[in-house]
Amino acid sequence: MRSAFAAGLIALLFVAFKADAAALPVSNLTIDTKKGPAIFTVELAADPATQERGLMFRKNMAPDAGMLFDFHQPSNVTFWMKNTILPLDMVFIRADGTVSTVAANAKPYSLTLIPSAEPIRAVLEINAGRAAALGIEPGERVHNAIFAGH
Repeated sequence: MRSAFAAGLIALLFVAFKADAAALPVSNLTIDTKKGPAIFTVELAADPATQERGLMFRKNMAPDAGMLFDFHQPSNVTFWMKNTILPLDMVFIRADGTVSTVAANAKPYSLTLIPSAEPIRAVLEINAGRAAALGIEPGERVHNAIFAGH
C-alpha cells in the first residue's frame, strides 16, 4: 500500500512539474497586411531551452495561434522540423519589427535546414498555409512587445 501511495505521489508531482515546464508566456501579435491585420496569440520562446523544443511533438494548434522565438539580438538563425508533427510557416522578422522572409509549408519531421536570409530578431511559427491565406509578405510591420522600441 505504501509503495502504491508513493508511486501515485511521484506521478502526480511529475505531471505537475511537466505542466509548469510546458507553460510559456503568451502575448498578442499583429501583422499589418494588405488584407488587413493578421492577429495571433503567441507563446514566447525566449531562452535556449524553449527555443530548442519549440513546437515539437504538438499535434494541433489553433488557426490564430503560434510561437514567437525571440533571439533578443539580430542574428542569422537556422530552423528545422525534427520531431515537429505540424506543417508550419516560418515568418522571419527583423529587429525593427518588419517581415524579412516567409518560409512556407515546412514539412513535418524534415531535417532540411531553413535559414534566415539576413540577421533577424525573431521567428514566428504558424500553421502551414496561414501566411499565404492572410497575405503575410516581406516588408510588413509586426506588432508585439518585443518590437516596442521600433
